[in-house]
Amino acid sequence: MKFLFISFLISVLISTALIIISTVFSKKTVLDREKTSPFECGFDPKNSSRIPFSIRFFLIAIIFLIFDIEISILLPLGLISNSLPPVVWISVGGMFLFVVTIGLYYEWKESTLDWIT
Repeated sequence: MKFLFISFLISVLISTALIIISTVFSKKTVLDREKTSPFECGFDPKNSSRIPFSIRFFLIAIIFLIFDIEISILLPLGLISNSLPPVVWISVGGMFLFVVTIGLYYEWKESTLDWIT
């Protein structure tokens, strides 16, 4: 019983010491407003919430989503490479990449990717 109590006491002391150390060293300075403010959804959260939505953030999110889905579709092709002939899975992966590249080229020609204008 004494060993159990000493183990509990040591674990409480270590936990308390870690909490105190992390609290002391995690103090953020208020000198830099940009570093202390979160940046979400393409607008500054300290301004009015009635400002229009940033189309640049929307385009970046859509492009990220497209390429994220592309990776999740292409990843299993490497896993099934032993069960299918190489010509089949290389042609399927190549065709998918070709379609995504054509879509990217179309967005580029339509000036959808011009964010600075």
